[in-house]
Amino acid sequence: MPIATTNPVTGQVLKTYEPMSDEQLDGAIDRADLAYQQLRGTTIDQRGSWLNAAADLLEAERDEIARLMTTEMGKTYAAAKAEVTKCAAACRFYATHAAEFLADQPADAQAVSATRAFVRYQPIGPVLAVMPWNFPLWQVLRFAAPALMAGNTGLLKHASNVPQTALLLEDVFRRAGFPEGAFTTLLVGSEAVEKILGDPRVRAATLTGSEVAGRSIAQIAGRELKKTVLELGGSDPFVVMPSADVELAAEVATTARCQNNGQSCIAAKRFIVHADVYDAFAEAFAHRMSALRIGDPMQDDTDVGPLATERGRDEVDAQVRDAVDKGATVLCGGEKPVGEGWFYPPTVVTDLDPGMRMWAEEVFGPVAGLYRVSSYDEAIELANGTAYGLGSNAWTRDPREQERFATDLEAGAVFVNGMTTSYPELPFGGVRNSGYGRELAAQGMHEFCNTKTVWIGEGTATAGVGAHAE
Repeated sequence: MPIATTNPVTGQVLKTYEPMSDEQLDGAIDRADLAYQQLRGTTIDQRGSWLNAAADLLEAERDEIARLMTTEMGKTYAAAKAEVTKCAAACRFYATHAAEFLADQPADAQAVSATRAFVRYQPIGPVLAVMPWNFPLWQVLRFAAPALMAGNTGLLKHASNVPQTALLLEDVFRRAGFPEGAFTTLLVGSEAVEKILGDPRVRAATLTGSEVAGRSIAQIAGRELKKTVLELGGSDPFVVMPSADVELAAEVATTARCQNNGQSCIAAKRFIVHADVYDAFAEAFAHRMSALRIGDPMQDDTDVGPLATERGRDEVDAQVRDAVDKGATVLCGGEKPVGEGWFYPPTVVTDLDPGMRMWAEEVFGPVAGLYRVSSYDEAIELANGTAYGLGSNAWTRDPREQERFATDLEAGAVFVNGMTTSYPELPFGGVRNSGYGRELAAQGMHEFCNTKTVWIGEGTATAGVGAHAE
């Protein structure tokens, strides 16, 4: 795939880049390693001042950065501005809380026959980040902010269709004051990832992307004995029970399915509705979905812009066509528009069955699958009946059901009476084929730290002899 900015509104290639040579790539890794040796010796306060400076730059240049993201991958300008603001907030969050997250954690010294015992969190070195195009700034910042604050350095292999956003991030961290090489964008194709991860100077990797890409990264990292964090696909359930506020649920469902033009791993995709409220929800949901305005993402009144790539739009259309050809019913949308740009209308499909692709596959576009169930148990069985487990939603005002959903939904997150989203304050990640490890919160910072045990004894002749061998 060429490294290029292609406007998804027009399909026009705006700017292209030559991939780095082997010599350039080696030099970038070397600078990241040298920067790590420097960065690990700086104080948390110093790193925090640099990260706050990065937040200042993001806020000051928000509109320009947002315009670039919209041009490269098609999200609405309003959504892009909100993404920049969220990234600045995440920088400030880690600048503020890193000292707390990285503080030594005392242990029971007496229990382990020590005078002092504690856990210390220390950086591990350059970390490779393989990132997707759908949230081209946020996906990177939620790795980079905690990693840099911990004293690691970052090597970014971004998606090939957002090269300008990737280069902008490197420039922001450089201008904020981080040492040269602390954060480097690698303009390379996916074929270079194995070589990068095999380099002994690179100590770990994080990937947000497809299940196929995750398996590839995990295989390489396993061979190299290197840590990975994987955030992969999702087919998140959105369960609506009889006690729910149906109109509010339908309103939130519309946003949950069509945020980022429907291209979000944690977007609700399978809408599982109890029979008692199914008809009311289906009518309200289809009405709201069909009322969304499709168009130029730079316009203020646009709700849904184009999909990021032509291939992605064609894949979404193929999944809908497959369902229709096998007997599914389309309540709204479902027809690929004629004309330039990679647009696809908000679509609701029902009467789905296991023989259709939409039943088991993630649909990465503004297409919702609607399912009718007759009980809580049937809802849980269907919600958990995929290989994925990233996010989940449940709508119920019954306190007992709320507690049951929190326990029974097999996912990395359960949001009750609200839309799944990510916050710097909460850990983010999945289970099963949605990946492993966590981003954000303290857990996201600790993923790329050496969790070091420190045991200190008295130093006398009888000290340090444990009761048991390993």
